[in-house]
Amino acid sequence: MNKDGCIFCQIASGELPAEKVYETARVVAFKDIRPQAPVHILVIPREHIETVNHIQPEHRELIGEMFLAAQEIAKKFGVADSGYRTVFNCNRDAGQDVYHLHLHVLAGRKMTWPPG
Repeated sequence: MNKDGCIFCQIASGELPAEKVYETARVVAFKDIRPQAPVHILVIPREHIETVNHIQPEHRELIGEMFLAAQEIAKKFGVADSGYRTVFNCNRDAGQDVYHLHLHVLAGRKMTWPPG
């Protein structure tokens, strides 16, 4: 899917509502509407990047900013010390449903390994 009609692009631009918990000029984070843990936040770039496979060298700082956002979110929700998981899913077999890069921040319960 291109950026036209992308639900995450619409959330990032403010066209669609979401319960935003963090926002910068390049990154937006909001609560997942189908949470898999008590804390389940999605961190997205404002720039439309479809999957991990579409990340380019010029995205290095942006990806780093997404992880720094996850760190801040974990602190904000009080789970930085107890633990949290960050996950990128890439393509259908990995569970990617929306083709706009997003980093899951999951916490608030004991995580098992291996996942899924």
